Amino acid sequence: MAWSNSHPFTKPVFAILVFAVAITATAQPLAARAPATPGQTVTLSAAGALKDKEQQDFPASPPVRSGPLPAAVSQAVAAVAPALRNNRFPSAAVKAIGQGGDARMAWYLSDLMRFVDSRANAQEVMSAFERLTQAPLPRDSFTAMGDRVLAWNLPAPPGYRDMKRDLFLMIEPRWKPFFDDSQSAIDWRQVGWGGVFIDDRPDATQGQICPRGCIPALDQPKTTPAAQGAWYPDDAIVFGLVINGEARAYPKHMMEVHEMVNDTLGGRQIGIPYCTLCRSVQAYYTDRAAGFAPLLRTSGLLSRSNKFMYDLRSFSAIDTFTGQAISGPLHRANVVLPQATVVISTWAAWRKAYPNTTILAEDGGVGRRYPANPLRGRDDQGPIFPVGPVDARLGVHDVVLGVIAPDGKALAFPRAAVQLALKSGESVRLGGVTVRADADGLFAVAAATETPGHEAFWFAWSQFRPGTLLWQRER
Repeated sequence: MAWSNSHPFTKPVFAILVFAVAITATAQPLAARAPATPGQTVTLSAAGALKDKEQQDFPASPPVRSGPLPAAVSQAVAAVAPALRNNRFPSAAVKAIGQGGDARMAWYLSDLMRFVDSRANAQEVMSAFERLTQAPLPRDSFTAMGDRVLAWNLPAPPGYRDMKRDLFLMIEPRWKPFFDDSQSAIDWRQVGWGGVFIDDRPDATQGQICPRGCIPALDQPKTTPAAQGAWYPDDAIVFGLVINGEARAYPKHMMEVHEMVNDTLGGRQIGIPYCTLCRSVQAYYTDRAAGFAPLLRTSGLLSRSNKFMYDLRSFSAIDTFTGQAISGPLHRANVVLPQATVVISTWAAWRKAYPNTTILAEDGGVGRRYPANPLRGRDDQGPIFPVGPVDARLGVHDVVLGVIAPDGKALAFPRAAVQLALKSGESVRLGGVTVRADADGLFAVAAATETPGHEAFWFAWSQFRPGTLLWQRER
C-alpha cells in the first residue's frame, strides 16, 4: 500500500502511521471464544501463549461485558462523527469512551487513530485505550493497539458496523456498498484503512489515473516475446504463470505499482492480486464464477494487513487470500474463485525454463515509466500495520510456499529450506504434496497433478490458514 496526500484526513493519519511503524506486531488466526450470556462479564485468561513479533507476551485481555453499551458510551459515540465532520477532534467523547468500562469499545478506539490530527490527539486516544483495557501501551503505540485487540479477539460492540461506517465513509464514500450489506461475511473488526482510496475505474487498459489516489489495476496489459524482454535484468524477479501451456512473466517492480492485473492467458480470464504487505501474489480464474465475470480491483481497505479486493462489476468483496466472496452478489452465490500456481523466479531462469514465454511490455502498454524499486525497503523492519499475535514456528517475514492439500489441509514449505533440500537431491513431501523446482522457484504437485500454491510471508499464511502443517527438513 502507498499513501495519498490529497485527502483531508490523509496527512495526520500518515504521520501517526510513520511514528508507529517500529512497534507493529504479527499474526496468526483469531482464537475461538465462547460468547457471554446477557449481563455476564467474562475475564479471559492471560494471552501468555500469544506472542508479538518480538516474542513478548501480550497483556491479559480485559474483562468483557455483554449486552447493550452503557448509555454514556452510546452518547459519546454519537458525538464522534459529527465532530470530525466539522474538523474538530472529539476529545470529550474519547475520554467518555475510555471511562465507560466496556472493553469491546477498544476496537472503536483503535479505528479512531486513523483520524488523529496531532500527537496530542493520539495521546488522548491511547490514554482512553489504556484505561479501558487496563494495560499500559508502549510509547507512541498506534500499531500496538491494533495488535492487542486482534490478539485478545474481543467481541465487537453492538452496532459496530454502523459505528465504523460513520467513520470510514468520511474517508471514502464509495465504500458504502460494503457497509450496506448486512448479510456479508466481512469481519469488520479486522478491516482497516490502507492509506489509499478505492480503484473503481471501469477501464484500466490505457493507464487511466485515479484523481484522488488509488492503487491502479492494469487490465489486459500489453506483452512482448521473451526476446524483447532484454530491458529487464536477468536477476530481477518475475511472477510466472503457465496456463494451458502458455507462459507469462509479470515483473515484480511493475506488480508493486499496480498490485492487481486482469489478464487473459491460455484462453482463460485471470485476476492477479499482489499484496505487497504479505508478499503474496495469487492468480484466480475469473471466467467461471457462477455466471459472473469478476473484474478485480483494490478497495484501499486492508483485512488484517492483507489487501481487501473486490469485483468492480458486482461490487462484491472477495477475500484476497482465499478467493472466497464475502459480500454482495458473489457472496450470495457462494462464489469461491479457483486458483492457479504462481512461481516466483528470476527472469533469466524463467526465460530458460519457458523460452516461449511472454513478458509484460516495459511500459505496461500504457506509456508508464516504472521505478526499479517502488517500495524502497518499506517492510524491512517488519509488518507496518496491525496483524495480531505471531505463530512462533518461523519468523514473521520468512517466506513459505503455501499449498492446500487434496484433503483440504493447509501446508507450508519454507522456501529457503526447500531450495536447499532440492539442490541436495532430497525429496520434499508433506501431506500428500510434493514440491519441485520450477525455473528457480517452487511448484507443488499431488499425484502428479498441479496443486495450486503461492508464496507468502509466514505471518500472512499462518493467520489466514489456521492450523497449517509446516514442513521441516530432516537433518
